[in-house]
Amino acid sequence: MASTIPIQQVKEEGQQRLTGDSFIHHHLRKLSPYQPILPFEVLSTRLGRNPEDIIKLDANENPYGPSPEDSGFESEYILVGCGANELINLIMRCVLDPSAKIVDCPPTFIMYEFDAVVNGELVIKVPQKPDFSLDVELITEVVEQEKPKYIFLASPNNPDGSIISDEVLLKILDLPILVVLDEVYIECSGIESNMQWVKKHENLIVLRTFSRKAGLAGLHIGYGAFPSSIIEYLWRAKQPYNVSVTAEVSACAALKNLAYLEKVKVALVQERERLFKLLKEVPFLNPYSSYSNFILCEVEPVS
Repeated sequence: MASTIPIQQVKEEGQQRLTGDSFIHHHLRKLSPYQPILPFEVLSTRLGRNPEDIIKLDANENPYGPSPEDSGFESEYILVGCGANELINLIMRCVLDPSAKIVDCPPTFIMYEFDAVVNGELVIKVPQKPDFSLDVELITEVVEQEKPKYIFLASPNNPDGSIISDEVLLKILDLPILVVLDEVYIECSGIESNMQWVKKHENLIVLRTFSRKAGLAGLHIGYGAFPSSIIEYLWRAKQPYNVSVTAEVSACAALKNLAYLEKVKVALVQERERLFKLLKEVPFLNPYSSYSNFILCEVEPVS
């Protein structure tokens, strides 16, 4: 026969009272929260300045405003999400086992590591070389020894704007690892997207966004190209109604105005080249060549 234990008796036996955080994963209690870039309206208020007096350059966004590019890719390979960040997290939830390993190649987009830690995964860091190229030999060694599930690569990469050649990408695709290629900055690169490759490489996923070229960063709408053998499982796991009506309508409107998007791309590239030349004239700055809409600079000590 079932019986109950009075609450007072439990307290007398010295059992500790449960608190809300006792239900939270142990690794999340030690995780530092992601620090987002301040929204424009918050920044202007904090500085006590009129919004029109501020030029904000710290988010690598498109300053020309909205009007996504047409990928020319069959819809059955495409999954749209609430920004590329949601797709990154969705991939992890569908692919990773508890305590699985992933490969990260810093310096790169911090959300790869952040989401992996949130999901309780072990991040193996393979730093880029001094020229920001990938250390393919070390990546190969890590994959063979540690058996990680996947690797995140960005082309162009954030923060340096470097790109990954097809030759290097093929070498990594030959490894027994899922490759997630982040192309959210590709519009200004002048190189072709690798989206079509997902048709012949079962271990390749390519992520894109409407945030940069279409100027829809605040609406958070991104998309990814997935092999047919993978995408059906992501459809099962994704949250329903994850993309807002506003974001969907805006993205569709942008797709109808490809001429405008091309004009914006040309303007962004021209401004990048103009800024690069000006930065090279600054004595204590060493700017790196960039294929994106931002430029990384090494600051040399001033004697």
